[in-house]
Parts: sequence; structure tokens; C-alpha cells
Amino acid sequence: MMDKRKFFIGGKWVDPISATDLDVINPATEEVIAVISMGSEADADAAVKAANAAFQSYSQTSKAERVALLESILEAYKARHDEMAEVITAEMGAPCKLSRDAQAAVGVGHLEGFIEALKAYEFESTCCGDTILREPIGVCGLITPWNWPMNQMVLKIAPALATGCTMVLKPSELTPLSAMLYMEILHEAGVPAGVINLVNGEGPVVGSALSRHPDIQMMSFTGSTRGGVAVTRDAAETVKRVALELGGKSPNVVFADVDDLEKSVTRGARAVFSNTGQSCNAPTRMLVEKSVYDDAMQIARTVAENTAVGDPTEDGRHIGPLVSQMQYEKVQALIQKGIDEGATLLAGGTGKPEGRNVGYFCKPTVFGNADNQMTIAREEIFGPVLTMIPFEGEEEAIAIANDTPYGLAAYIETGDEARATRVARALRAGMVRINGTDINWGSPFGGYKMSGLGREGGHFGMDDFLEIKAVSRP
Repeated sequence: MMDKRKFFIGGKWVDPISATDLDVINPATEEVIAVISMGSEADADAAVKAANAAFQSYSQTSKAERVALLESILEAYKARHDEMAEVITAEMGAPCKLSRDAQAAVGVGHLEGFIEALKAYEFESTCCGDTILREPIGVCGLITPWNWPMNQMVLKIAPALATGCTMVLKPSELTPLSAMLYMEILHEAGVPAGVINLVNGEGPVVGSALSRHPDIQMMSFTGSTRGGVAVTRDAAETVKRVALELGGKSPNVVFADVDDLEKSVTRGARAVFSNTGQSCNAPTRMLVEKSVYDDAMQIARTVAENTAVGDPTEDGRHIGPLVSQMQYEKVQALIQKGIDEGATLLAGGTGKPEGRNVGYFCKPTVFGNADNQMTIAREEIFGPVLTMIPFEGEEEAIAIANDTPYGLAAYIETGDEARATRVARALRAGMVRINGTDINWGSPFGGYKMSGLGREGGHFGMDDFLEIKAVSRP
């Protein structure tokens, strides 16, 4: 068991002001793999003071210096990429192939996107005869989730560094080890003392302390919509900027004119089961045109039945456990809710997969004959659960797709290019993926409505960390 009780403040690993231990659990084995300290408001304040002191000098660095720093981080990260993948597998249960190829790999891809964006970014321009300056907003509080820990850290830390900001990071207490490893990497790469600081702790304690702190000028939060509302309320006291990346209930609109129905439905279902369904942008509502709906249900059932659930340390194409006992119980309750409300259980269901009595493993589950008012179509389940809803015609498809409080992502499957363009424009979502595509590094990640505020990635993500100053001259 690893002892990870210290916090990273002012360029050093320091003891907490008042220690409260928390075990870090491997979700596949239910064994304790590390112990961390849960920070207090005093710990958060110490980290903010370190970031505030560092801001005076770091904010004055040149773009060239910051490009060089990000490039140094990229090389240091590549050298420890496999170590990061192993840590993520241990702390959140992501299968090792997923950890290597996606969970850890995004730390390279996103950073490369920010380096390219920074090189092209203009921090000084002219408008209306005035000089327009884009300056670092100040000390930033960053709160990251457990489901894609490296993804969300780099989407916040990299643009903060690129723009000259300093920061305090509070990672999820469920996956703190990847964050602590990243602090080591950043330190090795030459990030100046105090520019990045880390305090572990609970959202209502450390997260709230950061959100309310008068010396923090911006909060960037990724997590549940409930958590985002709490951060926004706390931040309102000091009128600080808030950037939020929250939940989703993304529609996947499958039209009858797809080139290959089996291929379209299969990749849609696999996208839901990937990462054990613990992705905010997963296409968990599959809307299928009625003329091919029955066929689509059978295809999705087959995909679920053929999706293996296995040991995350073993290589192969299988899914791992959910992240915690609490998450497992939540997903089980929502699966039961789908059954109780009358949806047809096509595959999976409650309970653990056969042979998986230890660990927070969940059956890949598919519901058919659902409607958009059922709980399983309204709430973000965050597990390997697909809800299939029929529609008749393009207009109804758009109406069902948009009938959600969320608007993070949307997916379209069609063989008609004009329809794809038309429907993409009609969907109220921050990202639309057509026929199995994905957005590129540097593209804006974020959503409409209750899915958040602002965008992450590339120059779009950098904009949130900058203030705009207009300078007039005679």
C-alpha cells in the first residue's frame, strides 16, 4: 500500500495541516492500494497563497517561454506514459488497453493541441484604433473528475500554463494517484514552484474553499451538474469566472438510410459500453428510425451479449468495473428503474456478471421499447446501459434528441450527406459526431444547456483563462 498523504504546494510535497486519512480502493479487487489525506480549508488557503505568490513572476513570462515549458512537459509525460496508464488502471479500473490507448494517451494529444494553439495565439491585437491585450486571469481553482482523470487535468492545466496563470488542483478523491503522478511530471519538466499546486479533499470542503476564496479569479470544474451548481453558487460571492463541463444524455440518431445498419448500431453500442459507460459524452440514447428499429434492437442485444467483462490488468477488448461501490449501487438502481417503468430488457440487467463476485463489475445492459420520458432516458446513468427509442421521420428524431436538459454531444448515423448537415445544425449540442467520427485535438469540447459553460481544448480552452484589456492612446 502506498502512502500518499502529502500535498504538493509551492513546489514541494508537504504534510497536511490537519491529517484525515482516506483509503484509495482498486475497484476490480476492492483492495486498498493507497492512503491519502483529505485536505481542509486551511490546506486550500496555503495552496492559494503559493499560487498567488507565483503569479507575480509567471504571469510575466513570454509566449516563447511558455511554449518551451509545454514542450518540456510533453517530453516528460511521454517518458512516463506507461506508468500513468498503470496508475489509472489501478485506481479507476480502466482496462489496460484502454488506459494505454486512450486514458493516458490523451495527455499527449491534448497537450500537442495546446502547443499548436499557443504558437498561433495572438495576445496583443488592435481593434477600433485601440490596443487589445489578452492577459492571464490570475489564480485558478481546478476541480477534476474520476472518469477520465488525465483528460480533464490536461484540458485545464495546459491552457492555464499556456496563458500565464497559476493554479490549485483538487482531483477526485477516488482517483488521486494519477494527479499526484502528474505533479511529479510537471515538476520534472520545470514548472516553477507555486505555479501548480495540489490539495486532495472533498468537494464540499476543499472544492468549496477554492470556489469561495477571494484570491482565486476563476474556477474550472468538471463533474456532475449538481457539483457544477454548487461551485457556481460558491463562486458568486466573489464574482469569479466559472467554466463548467458537466453531464450529458447524448442522443445517437440512427436513420434507416445508413450504409450499414449493423456497423452503425454496433459502434454506437460499443461507445456506450466503453470505459464501462463512465463517459459524459457517451451516446446513451439510441434513437432509431422505426422501419429498422427491430433489427437495431437485435444487433444491440448481440453486441451487449458479446461484450466481455474482465480483469482490467489483462490485455484484450473487454470492459472493467465501475469506479466504486457507490457508483455500482447507483447504476443497479437505475437498471431496476428501467425494468419497473416498462422498458424491454434486451440484455444484461441487475447484478454482477457471471464469475465476477469481487469488484464493482456491471453487466452490459440494453433496453428497448423505451420512450424519452422514462428515467433511463432522462438521467445520466454513468454505467454500461443503452436505452433505445424509436422515431418516425426526421422532425420527430430532432424533437426527441433535443428533449433533454443536457446538450453535451450528439451523434448521427445516415447515408445522406445533406441530411447529416441539416440534422447537425438542428441538434442542440456542443459537439455533433457524424458516422463514427470524433472531434480532433484542439477542437472545442463542451456543451449547451445543463452540460456546462465554456469550452475546453486548443485556443477555445485558452480563451477562458484570459482577461481582455482595451488600451486607448491619443
